[in-house]
Amino acid sequence: MQIGAMASRPVASLRASPLVLTGLVMALWFISSGAMAQTATPAPKPTTDISACPAILQHSFNRLQDEEPQNLCQYAGKVVLVVNTASYCGFTGQYEGLEALYAKYQSKGLVILGFPSNDFGKQEPGTNKEIADFCYNTYAVKFPMFAKSVVSGSGRNALFAELAQATGTTPKWNFYKYLIGRNGKVIDSYSSLTSPSSHSLIADIEQAL
Repeated sequence: MQIGAMASRPVASLRASPLVLTGLVMALWFISSGAMAQTATPAPKPTTDISACPAILQHSFNRLQDEEPQNLCQYAGKVVLVVNTASYCGFTGQYEGLEALYAKYQSKGLVILGFPSNDFGKQEPGTNKEIADFCYNTYAVKFPMFAKSVVSGSGRNALFAELAQATGTTPKWNFYKYLIGRNGKVIDSYSSLTSPSSHSLIADIEQAL
């Protein structure tokens, strides 16, 4: 009798174990589901405060090297020098001076934005990748550059349309320049003949900074 009673206990235990195991499995499933849900939920992306961004910078353009969209509002509060560029122009050497300006004044709040264009003399015929490789390999350009676009005429990009409206002048050739203050107001425009080392351009930049 004692042996039979002892033998019956493991049997009862075995009969109960599927219920216990089922409960454990369900508990683990709920826990893992919650963990997966937390993992699958992406962190909210930071939003750009348009209200704090000057109207002239409320535009997006694809980055030159990888064609990822970039909102110019990220440069709000900076002094911005906008330049239309080309790789096969007599003024192409200005890349060196522009990069020197950027290196010297970046920490003080200057940013240079380059916009390659094939508008003048067909001197920017390459693809975005070819232009990016040329800029980096030849002049070690590190200031922001954007995908090739139109900067003159009726088809010009939105930024250059606003710059033309604000100044009453449009680019006459490659490496035309516009200087925008921290408040988003256009300070002045400069012809292609105005080099990045020009005393007048540097004076305007330093005053704006």
